[in-house]
Amino acid sequence: MFGRRALIATLVLLFGVVGAQAGSENRGHKFTPEGLAKVSDYIRNEIATGKFPGAILLLQQHGKPVYYENFGVRDVATELSMSADTIFRLYSMSKPITCVLAMMLVEEGRLAISDPVSKYIPAFAGMKVGVEKKAEDNKISLELEPLNRPVTIEDLMRHTAGIPYGYYGGGLVNKVYADAGLFDNKDSTNADLVAKITALPLAEQPGTIWDYGHSTDVLGRVIEVISGKSLFQFAKERLLDPLGMKDTAFYVADPAKWPRIAEPMPDDRAISPMTQVRDPRKPLRWESGGGGLVGTVGDYARFSQMLLNGGTLDGRRYLKPETIALMASDHVGPETHVERDRNYYPGENSGYGLGLAVRTSVPAGTSWPLGEYRWDGVGGTFFFIDPEDDLFGIFMVQTPSQRGRIQLALKTLIYQAMGR
Repeated sequence: MFGRRALIATLVLLFGVVGAQAGSENRGHKFTPEGLAKVSDYIRNEIATGKFPGAILLLQQHGKPVYYENFGVRDVATELSMSADTIFRLYSMSKPITCVLAMMLVEEGRLAISDPVSKYIPAFAGMKVGVEKKAEDNKISLELEPLNRPVTIEDLMRHTAGIPYGYYGGGLVNKVYADAGLFDNKDSTNADLVAKITALPLAEQPGTIWDYGHSTDVLGRVIEVISGKSLFQFAKERLLDPLGMKDTAFYVADPAKWPRIAEPMPDDRAISPMTQVRDPRKPLRWESGGGGLVGTVGDYARFSQMLLNGGTLDGRRYLKPETIALMASDHVGPETHVERDRNYYPGENSGYGLGLAVRTSVPAGTSWPLGEYRWDGVGGTFFFIDPEDDLFGIFMVQTPSQRGRIQLALKTLIYQAMGR
């Protein structure tokens, strides 16, 4: 599959010509070879200066790759060249996949985004909110208050459930989550994780603050309860196998595939002060819908093209166009009165939908498209879908420390290459 794509990409780079699907070739801005050359130069320089071992960038427009290139090596220890079958830790790029699975259940009438989570996980009904109170002696204590309203499925999808990760400090509830060691229990199931979460306080009242955390992991458990299957079983049957995402899983079970795993630089393995880049070679019981998947650029390209097509690929429908539109619309806009915490990762020009950031205003000095939606992973990977230009992009790399800087620089160069 990717041999043909690489050939098309080479022709694009040499001649500036791209084939287009019927009826779509005139949509959106077009890339210039000079602009794409600057993208390549940037990535090569990052590798040459030791920022990361290697990377892959795919830009696909009108259903065909307009740019595809492998850079550097998978791992400085093995010096094996980067290639299309390289396997990357996707981390939070798992979230859009889990939300798509949940929206399949919504379309079937087995789930509603307005449902209380307690309908599927009864322990949620008894959860409390942790509130910091300062005494006269200035000592701060954590007091528990009842919920003003139930946590809903929408709260899980848009990160307004009050369930933090706890790894970035800033308050007693975050410390409680950090101390709970939720990332340390790799032999736990989703049911085990949710049991631990429901024994902790929420960080905020539901629906009040965008607070990034374990919400999508809880959503994965909801999918298990409704389907009667493990999250991976359901994902394989309904999405991964039909889409042909053959290398997407929660760990790499086949030892023959282990040399294909991309690694960060040896000194760039810290995800947070509490956890390191995980080893996907080790069997894993925890199927984290929020951050557990690994996969290839080709697998995620098929998922991305399905989204860009409005829910279909190769004649098979996975979701309705209106469902994709709902996911890619802002669910934390001003009318919702949802506040943004200090780690609001979508950024000032974006809202947040159901598992996806969505651009709601144009950054100064650019003409970046409204309605572009996207997400990334803490390991460095990111993807974006630009319906206006009939385009998606996927960058695969493993570099926890450099991810934010590189993503902004690359997105800027990519859009500059389109005259945006």
